[in-house]
Amino acid sequence: MSIRIISNTDPIYNNNTLRTYNNCSNIHPEKKGIRVLGIAESFKKCNNKSTLAGIVMRRDLIIDGIVFGSATLRGTDSTENILHMFKSLKRSDVNCIILDGLIISMYNIIDGELIQNQTELPVIAITFEDSRGLETNIRHQFPHDFELRLERYVKLGKRDHVILKTGKSLFIRLWGLPLKSATAILNSFTLQGSIPEPIRVAKLAARAQCNNTKLQ
Repeated sequence: MSIRIISNTDPIYNNNTLRTYNNCSNIHPEKKGIRVLGIAESFKKCNNKSTLAGIVMRRDLIIDGIVFGSATLRGTDSTENILHMFKSLKRSDVNCIILDGLIISMYNIIDGELIQNQTELPVIAITFEDSRGLETNIRHQFPHDFELRLERYVKLGKRDHVILKTGKSLFIRLWGLPLKSATAILNSFTLQGSIPEPIRVAKLAARAQCNNTKLQ
């Protein structure tokens, strides 16, 4: 798997960006009023669904919105449900969506490109470790219907390795913005380590909601 390491000033775009960049408004990470929607999940294997939490956060790290949703474990509804979460916020001031991974809820694969197209917002999906790929795992977990999931997984494309201002690494996929802008956004919302604050808070909110809600 090919990975590129970039610095904060590297202007290179990735292939996903080139496909969709012209469809999105220019984003200015340096502006104080920028807002992002960070989405993360929590689940228990004894439930059929995971809890999704979305946090709207300003660049000054003030939280001014929250939304909850769900995704079926081993299902295919994550993209649809995230779009519903976004629409239910009824917010026109969100500038970017940050996803805590694209393969959630035990192989419920999020279509980042579709979310970007439907919301007309840039999308950044982050992971914290390198991976050799999940094709073998998908075939093993879904021996009778792996084709669609495998197609969705391959569609996600490759990841880029970025180094944040904290010195920590992230592996990201992105749609609708250049890699330089994506890195600047992640830096703006990361105080320490490698977890952007909207994702950190979304994880906490999802876990709290999951622990206090019995999902069928």
